[in-house]
Order: sequence, then C-alpha cells, then structure tokens
Amino acid sequence: MTRNRMIFNAFQMNTVSHTYHGLWRNPKTTQVHFDTLDTWVDLAKTLERGKYDALFLADVVGIDPAYEGKWNAYIEEGLHMPCHDPAALCAALIGATDNLGLTFTSSILTEHPFSFARKMSTMDHLSKGRIGWNIVTSATHSAAQNFGFDKIVEHDERYRWADEYMKVVYKLWEGSWDDGAVLADREAGVYADADKIHRIYHQGERYKVLGPHMASPSPQRTPVMYQAGSSKVGREFASRHAEATFVVYPTIEGARKGIAEQRKETVTAGRNAGDLKFIQGFSFVVGSTEEEAWRKSAEIDEDISYRGLAAHIGRDMGIDVSGLDPDMPIEQTSMSGVQGYARMFEDSNNGQKAKVSDLVGALSYASRMVGTPEQIADQLEQWQDAGVDGINQIIQYFPQSAEDFVDYVIPVLQERGLAQKEYGSGTLRERMFPEIGPQLPDRHAAAKYRGAFVRDAEVSGTGGTHVDWVTAGV
Repeated sequence: MTRNRMIFNAFQMNTVSHTYHGLWRNPKTTQVHFDTLDTWVDLAKTLERGKYDALFLADVVGIDPAYEGKWNAYIEEGLHMPCHDPAALCAALIGATDNLGLTFTSSILTEHPFSFARKMSTMDHLSKGRIGWNIVTSATHSAAQNFGFDKIVEHDERYRWADEYMKVVYKLWEGSWDDGAVLADREAGVYADADKIHRIYHQGERYKVLGPHMASPSPQRTPVMYQAGSSKVGREFASRHAEATFVVYPTIEGARKGIAEQRKETVTAGRNAGDLKFIQGFSFVVGSTEEEAWRKSAEIDEDISYRGLAAHIGRDMGIDVSGLDPDMPIEQTSMSGVQGYARMFEDSNNGQKAKVSDLVGALSYASRMVGTPEQIADQLEQWQDAGVDGINQIIQYFPQSAEDFVDYVIPVLQERGLAQKEYGSGTLRERMFPEIGPQLPDRHAAAKYRGAFVRDAEVSGTGGTHVDWVTAGV
C-alpha cells in the first residue's frame, strides 16, 4: 500500500510547563531555560533534522484563580505562568531556521486586526513564506479583563467576532494589493503601481479600518491558518476558515467518525474535503524494546505533578477538582460538565468507571503512545487510515523527547512513506498542500476579496467621507 506522508508538528509553549506538568524539575529537560533563545534554537535544529513541517506554539493571555480558588498552583508549578510572547519567539527563530514552519497562537482579543495583519505579512516575508496562525477566541475572564473587558464574551458571540476579524485581515492580505502592484522599477523610479493598491473601507460591528494594508503581499499573502475549536460553532468556523485543525480524539474509531463529519461540513462550506487537514495531538515514549518503552513511561509518571495536571484540566473545563478524592468515581461527583468524558472513558476501557484521577490524567495519558519505533509506526498507520493527516507532538522532556523521535522513529516512518525524507520547495502552504500552491485557492472564503476593491476616488488624503465608508466596502 502506498501511503501519503503525514504532517509533523512539534507542539510547545513559550513557558516553563506546557502539558506534562512537573517534568521541568528533572535535570534532563532544558525547558526551565525557556526564556533563552539557545534553548529554542536547539529544538528547532532537531526538528529540521527530522524534517518536521512546523513548530507550533500555544499561548494564554491571562491567569485565573481556578485551583483552590487561588492562582498559587499555576505560579508555583510554572503552569503557563510565566508565559512569554510566542510571536516574538517565532520571529527570533526565522533566522535560525531554513525550512521549519513557524506557527503560533494569537487571539482576536490581543491585537487589532490591522496591526496583526502587518506583523504577519512582515514575518511571512522574512521567513520566505513559513508562517502559520492558530486562530483562537480566548475563553477566560482574566484574558478578557487584561484587554479591557469586564468578563469574557459569550461563546457563540466570540465566533461572530472572529468572523469579522477574519474579514478585516482577508481584505488586507488578499484585496488591498493587486498582483503585480510591486514594480521595483529602478529606471522609472517607481516602486509600486498606485492604481493597484486600494483602501478596504471596512466598517463592521467591532472594527472600522480604512486601509490600505501597509505591507506588500508576502509569499503566502495569508498565513497558513489553524484552528482547534471542538464546539459546533467552532467546527463550523474551522470548516470556513482553517486549513488545519488540531484534534485529540481518544480512540481511532472516534477519529474516523469525527473527521468524516467535519469533512462533510468543509464541503458544505464550498471547499474540497482535503482542504482541511486533521492534526492529532500525541506524545511518544520510544524504547528499543517494548519493555524499555514502558519503563521510560513509568519514569515520566514518577516525575509528573498531579497538582499541576489537576490545575490545568480544571482551568480548561471550568471546574475546581482540588478538593476531590482522586479515587472517587466521576459519576459520584457533582461535576456535571464532565459526564461526557466519563462515558467516553468507559467506552474506551471496557466499561471501567472513570475516576477523578482519570480525568486529571487525560492530558497526559489519552494522547501518549508507548512502544518501539516499529510499534509506533504501526499505530500511526492505523490513525492515518482513520483520516488523521498529521501529528502534533507534545514534547515531555525538552528536547530529549523530540530527539528520541527524530533519531529512532522518523527513519522508520520515512521508510514506510509516512514521513518526508527531504523538504519540498516553496512555502509552508505548498509543502502541506502541493496541489494548491503558495496562496489560498479560489474556493476559500478569503478569495472573494481579491480584486474586490477599485482605485478609490479620494485623492486628497482626507481619509474619505462617511459615504465612502458605508458604500465602498465589501
């Protein structure tokens, strides 16, 4: 059987403790030095040696008192606190890498779309088209309060907000500059054709943007877009906008069903089923024998902080599990929001009742793959057969876990055709979608803004009249 190669991302965060909390205390990991560039350059070079597609950086922009009613656990555990700017780190890594995609999370809360669009175009230029964006809406009150709100905006309203945000950046990236606008004609003394650069006259519920885009079109124009929403409106948003979606299905059959359903939604949105890639979160423990792999997995468990895991899962699910007995069955608790997880756990474990500790360990165990390189390759083939297009590798010991995968698993995957042996040419989008090219296809929602703006009649530099704003926009 001839297999398509999978996409490989490394999943990290510009912080002390990302997902496997407590491991930063072990001397074998360097993530305690997350605030030095050398730490990240070392990881990036390992990833390029393994021909990974991208480094993907998560982010949070607030800290909630979600464990024991305080924020102490997050600070003491280094659990996403401190958390440094992922965009700044990606920008710093552009010059230290040649082929690795650099993708980071940015919330609609954190930056006005005009300045964000210019930053992304700048980074895409400097990296020769290797930038990606994970679109998030943020979900915590502290994040909202850090940006001037009294509390977080209601869930579905955040996605309506995100839709307008996307309209603004699409107009800037795709519509403000026509193809061929940049002339760089030294003899004529003309750098760009003014008739091919346009204001966008956006006026919506939240944003009013005149334009034009202050950056010239970058190699990708619009960066590769990722999204991880699992709610109904989140999935619909991904079907309209995203090119890859991050998923953590607990079982292969669950992946098969969920991916098939979302591919149908993508087609309903006017796109091809293959326009949306599914990137499954996994961590890997590799051994030369199965016994060695499980021994190494047990060593990880000895280093893990239960308190850190509990604080993380509790914050994400909006519950405080600090006062609950780890051995208590979930069905005996008053945590109404996690009964779905309990049923999912039972379905995957022959009816075994889920305990509080099972919920706490979900981030660590549900995505952990343990075995020899060949066994891991066998399992990845099964996930690919279920529709998974790629892997988002959670790194436990930094960077040793990545080195183990690159040195021992990647060669086996390359021989089976599951991993690329060399980087393809072109941008991040071209490597992920060779059939599409460097820019978004015409069937994507962003494409309707191409050629949508005419040379504005306003030449006085006054900024346009009220009528211009109301009637000239798209």
